[in-house]
Amino acid sequence: MTSTESAVADSGDWLVGNPTRLQLASALWVGSVGLLILGLQPVLLGALYTEGHVRGDELALVATAEMIAIAIGSAVLAMLLSARNMRGKSAVLLILLAVANLWTAYATSANMLMAARALAGLAEGGLVAVATELIARSRRAERIGGYFVTMQTLAQCVLALLLALYVIPAAGSAGGFIVLAIVCFASLAVAFIVPGDYAHLPKEENLANVLTAPSITALLSVFCYFMFFGAVWAFLEPIGGQFGIDGRTIGLIVSASLAVQVLGATTATVFEARIDYRVAITGIGIVALISSLVLASGPGITAFWAAALVMGFILLFVVPYQIRLAITADETRTAVLLVPAAQLFGLAIGPVAASLLIDGKDFRPVPEFAAASAAASVALLGLFILASRRRAIA
Repeated sequence: MTSTESAVADSGDWLVGNPTRLQLASALWVGSVGLLILGLQPVLLGALYTEGHVRGDELALVATAEMIAIAIGSAVLAMLLSARNMRGKSAVLLILLAVANLWTAYATSANMLMAARALAGLAEGGLVAVATELIARSRRAERIGGYFVTMQTLAQCVLALLLALYVIPAAGSAGGFIVLAIVCFASLAVAFIVPGDYAHLPKEENLANVLTAPSITALLSVFCYFMFFGAVWAFLEPIGGQFGIDGRTIGLIVSASLAVQVLGATTATVFEARIDYRVAITGIGIVALISSLVLASGPGITAFWAAALVMGFILLFVVPYQIRLAITADETRTAVLLVPAAQLFGLAIGPVAASLLIDGKDFRPVPEFAAASAAASVALLGLFILASRRRAIA
């Protein structure tokens, strides 16, 4: 790092290390590439289903396998590997993800698709850890986390429109995954701007801090919140269909929700320092509960639109406050490295758990399950507060 670059970044903003703004932006972009699939799954997997590459049950397995693999990949790289040679690791992970996307484009069976997306998920999780490792070293981790979710959601919006309007109509699902591979290869140029070595956080001596009551309840609160959204997002179309809302309208709602997610992330970045994380998480949990109950009540199209857009807004609005929750639970910042894993496991498990409650063509249990998950998230926050107070007294 040159003296000029060092002058750009204020070392007071970092617990350890002193990345430039360009290096920070590069790490956040690499992590964003790892999460592009979150906004593109409805488009890409829907195309795979329409083209007959997978059946409905196989589609759910493919999606779940990738989400769980992302969670595992992010946790493994963050917890078990050193934060050294991050440029080389970023490049290897991007190449691996590009290969997995190309494999997906030319896969000929559901089992091959599942294997390809599981491999993609492991690489994607590793890329997420490249960003979260650096975020954990910031004194303003919540604000940097807000920048991260804003960047990734903007990228998802742009690519979702590109794929839906131009690529998939012309080249099918294979074309969509080839575009993702191209994005990975193009991002190699960015990977070599990522800081080479992240300054050391003493994780080895503090892994036990993740096993404390405050850390466990904090991560479970995050997990339950994302179970709420994962369940509703996966079944939004059949829920709407049950109440007479057509698929085209649901598609418009999905696109609008992605745009509103950007607004939510941006708003949280602006206001994160002005709202106590406990107030924010509790309030958002209550809004999530009410929105879920609206969807379960047989809403008309206006109420359905409103509930879906509110859910889109709060999804990423809460992320900076969840980062603050994890930092408060474990000041060594080991727990915060597991926040993406908790979020992704929630997104993956939510649809699977909710699907067990579906009775025939009645999808009302799905938003009811989502409401219970939102309530559990708030209840776990309460347990976290109690556990933290008892630990402080002890």
